[in-house]
Amino acid sequence: MARPMGPLRLKKTSPLTVVVGVALCIFILYFLIGSSAPDFSPSRKAAAASHPLSPPTSPFRKSSASGGKKPKPPPVTHYNLNNVTITPNPIENRENVLILTPMARFYQGYWDNLLKLSYPHELITLGFILPKNKEGNAATTELQKQITKTQKYSLEKDRFKSIIILRQDFEPPLSSQDEGERHKMQNQKARRSAMAKARNSLLFTTLGPATSWVLWLDGDIIETPPTLIQDLAMHDKPLITPNCFQRFYNPQKKAMDERPYDFNNWVDSPQAKELASKMGPDDILLEGYADMATYRLLMAKVFDEKSDRHEEIPLDGVGGTALLVKADVHRDGAMFPPFPFYHLIETEGFAKMARRLGWQATGLPNYKVYHYNE
Repeated sequence: MARPMGPLRLKKTSPLTVVVGVALCIFILYFLIGSSAPDFSPSRKAAAASHPLSPPTSPFRKSSASGGKKPKPPPVTHYNLNNVTITPNPIENRENVLILTPMARFYQGYWDNLLKLSYPHELITLGFILPKNKEGNAATTELQKQITKTQKYSLEKDRFKSIIILRQDFEPPLSSQDEGERHKMQNQKARRSAMAKARNSLLFTTLGPATSWVLWLDGDIIETPPTLIQDLAMHDKPLITPNCFQRFYNPQKKAMDERPYDFNNWVDSPQAKELASKMGPDDILLEGYADMATYRLLMAKVFDEKSDRHEEIPLDGVGGTALLVKADVHRDGAMFPPFPFYHLIETEGFAKMARRLGWQATGLPNYKVYHYNE
């Protein structure tokens, strides 16, 4: 038989237990609330932005108000793009130029040639993007050495307005950047798609509201006329490119010689259009390969030493070895498609996209720049 239970008695809580419990609750609340609030303590001062146009990842740090006055709000900066001139006389009109270079390897000749450009360096911003691999790391190290030497120790006239270095947020499709490997036909779609992504990342990160011109200059272009920028700008074309050649030792002549290098500057042909009409949606046309005869007119093949260096021809496709673009073309939305765009990709796709937006590409077949010879 069950025994009846007596009255229930609660154990008396000690004062020490209450104090510990209250302290623990306060600590938990402080941790939850304090960790989610912005930290503007002195230890975070270096991480906070000091300028209203700093990246949004670093919060704008308001200056402390004195005398009990309410601190001023962050300033609003106005840019009137109608005041940004893009003219055939860029030096006279103090027009800002953005030189963009996708770089896989560092060549000293590239940097030395860059320093020889006669366009005022205080009007030039440099932008670079490099891959996240062993070669990219080595190139970044060498590039930073030259940047430090120029920006810190050179004469004022040799220093550039600003320099931006980006690292790709995706792995390069090819393990090697040797010339023979990167020009294999079967590697072109993956390679040039990655190049397009790199160019777009670089462009969208660096194009500013005061930029007038964008000069795309490959990292293996080691020789150009010092007046390259103003020579191209004087034509007042939305997209304009010189002819890219390569110097080499010719064993038959037993002397130095030169040969055309960039075959992506072309005028379209009926044969190429016919090939494209029979392709699948993900197929691309490539230039310079015997297995895909397009019969396009290649600017590299029409160089005439006796003709005017500033002779112009209209182009349907462009390369990116040296390409001057009016910033308005990019602002209109013309970028480098990493996917087949009318069966074209990267720089050739860019020319097609620009044309669809109403901008015509132009080539200078008798104006030469030179590519590094591996």
